Amino acid sequence: MAASAAAGGIGAGADRRVQIRGFWGLRSSGLIPFGRPLPALPIGSSSGFSSIIRAVSTPTKPDTAVKRSKVELFKEQSNFLRFPLNEELLSEAPNINEAATQLIKFHGSYQQTNRDERGVKSYQFMLRTKNPCGKVPNKLYLVMDDLADEFGIGTLRLTTRQTFQLHGILKKDLKTVMSTIIKNMGSTLGACGDLNRNVLAPAAPYAKKEYVFAQETAENIATLLTPQSGAYYDLWVDGEKVMSAEPPEVVKARNDNSHGTNFPDLPEPIYGTQFLPRKFKIAVTVPKDNSVDILTNDIGVVLVSDDDGEPRGFNIYVGGGMGRTHRVETTFPRLGEPLGYVPKADILFAIKAIVVTQRENGRRDDRKYSRMKYLISAWGIEKFRSVVEQYYGKKFEPFRELPEWEFKSYLGWHEQGNGAMFCGLSVDNGRIGGKMKKTLREVIEKYNLNVRITPNQNLILCDIRCSWRRPISIALAQAGLLLPRYIDRLNLTAMACPALPLCPLAITEAERGIPDILRRVRAVFDKVGLKYNDSVVIRVTGCPNGCARPYMAELGLVGDGPNSYQIWLGGTPNQTRLAKSFMNKVKVQDLEKVLEPLFYNWRIERQRHESFGDFTTRMGFDTLQELVEKWEGPGESSSSRFNLKIFSDRQTYEAMANLAKLQNKSAHQLAMEVIRNYVAAQQNGKGE
Repeated sequence: MAASAAAGGIGAGADRRVQIRGFWGLRSSGLIPFGRPLPALPIGSSSGFSSIIRAVSTPTKPDTAVKRSKVELFKEQSNFLRFPLNEELLSEAPNINEAATQLIKFHGSYQQTNRDERGVKSYQFMLRTKNPCGKVPNKLYLVMDDLADEFGIGTLRLTTRQTFQLHGILKKDLKTVMSTIIKNMGSTLGACGDLNRNVLAPAAPYAKKEYVFAQETAENIATLLTPQSGAYYDLWVDGEKVMSAEPPEVVKARNDNSHGTNFPDLPEPIYGTQFLPRKFKIAVTVPKDNSVDILTNDIGVVLVSDDDGEPRGFNIYVGGGMGRTHRVETTFPRLGEPLGYVPKADILFAIKAIVVTQRENGRRDDRKYSRMKYLISAWGIEKFRSVVEQYYGKKFEPFRELPEWEFKSYLGWHEQGNGAMFCGLSVDNGRIGGKMKKTLREVIEKYNLNVRITPNQNLILCDIRCSWRRPISIALAQAGLLLPRYIDRLNLTAMACPALPLCPLAITEAERGIPDILRRVRAVFDKVGLKYNDSVVIRVTGCPNGCARPYMAELGLVGDGPNSYQIWLGGTPNQTRLAKSFMNKVKVQDLEKVLEPLFYNWRIERQRHESFGDFTTRMGFDTLQELVEKWEGPGESSSSRFNLKIFSDRQTYEAMANLAKLQNKSAHQLAMEVIRNYVAAQQNGKGE
């Protein structure tokens, strides 16, 4: 792999730069030589490069060796992700060793233990599928449903990157589960590890030209950046390659080496022996549609069409990413920024050039700083663009103007545009189990439906005939899968990562804790006099890695210790502004002490149509901190505990309040649930 110079300063944004010791690319440990370095350029310079940058093999002197992380050595010595994983899978032990644990991530699996259990560790594996655009064929969904019951914990988990996760797989069952997925139109290859992860795109199955083209582009990018060595098929299906034919434009872009991007003599022409420094995330969308959190990705691709709706090219954002480390200020979430525009025929070449720039220059000594966002923060966008252009072979055109972004959930019933309909279903935290799981399987199997997973952990049933709408609606409602107008708005936009008990990085609860947190937030809304249709975007993670993208939320809760959270405020409903850290180590039982004054003052001080995120940003954290410190509670007039719109007398209220206490809810919450469920039961199949 070519050894290219990475700048030494890692910045937390344009307004603050923190210097970190530089890492000067890769050097060989003696097994495989790497290429020559690029000349260093001052930030903003576009001169000083040869016309072609070559990633060719040239010997390097032993004294040029620099520190590399342990994972880099594991990758280099793995024979393209095979060894020692192949040997570890054959052993009698219930777990695999450290090197194999890192390598199996590239195959789509994490080794985990149940942290609720004390004593002897109970090893198990989480499998994650790779579903570009969230597309799941009917056959694959039914197989995943079966595998969850037979080999997992009986539930399916929808992720924030439009994939499935299966939890609780034992080592002895890994090959059976993996091979079953592969042979039923699925894959887990590249769902984890230091390479391109699942490519996001709007999940809506519209027949509109722009949506179809954007989704095809996402699938092509995913195919372009899929590992090529065959190790995945060697390990899980004994070398049988179960693959569909690749589009010719993908093959052409992968094989093209006219600008020194490839390792022509290696089984991995783009990734080489070392793959990428860290995970790499890409999303594709159309103008306005920010269902994919476009700015949080390493690369964000936006289709640009002409006035007749004909696709012409793509705007490209670069440098987004969520992960950080608590109280290490040199790590930070970051939004993508405009790189430029490319014609539609060039998109795969441009993507490849960006990936190669990160491959050659991203840090490999300290994994905390290995994401592409740190490279761009260190170099600045001008230098980054200049280097990418050498691998791309062209100059980027000016970024095209885009309309305002909107968050789109695609919940409820919609016309696809081809005579069929689709139905978006709200799935709390993406966890499908119990009666919901049973009913979904029955509906999907009976009507032979394909499905799609959304980036908000929800599910879309596709290709529904109009005559099926009523029976499907009735079946779904009976399983608790209600139309969005019957669901608390807080739940519709909330997200949480799995966290405890299986994630080894979790510091506190997320998925298991968010239902109670949302109920408590709704109770605070009632107490301070906010209306039922008032809502905020709430996201909860068990650690600072940010899998549920909490740093884009209006209210983000980030695990900061046992039963405590760091509170982030200031994101927007359309996910276009980073939140900022407001308070550290707030115990879960003390959340109301912070939220009550914030929500009360939002109610009385907000401007017309002002979101909670915009309100907290306008007020400033010093003012908000003072409001929290001086809070003595709202006046009695602010409370809606005797909500006469629902309760006509105190006796009814008190009876409902007593029932609500048993469910850890407010009387207002329980009453609204009863009303919504009654209305849903009466109106099954009669509208959205």
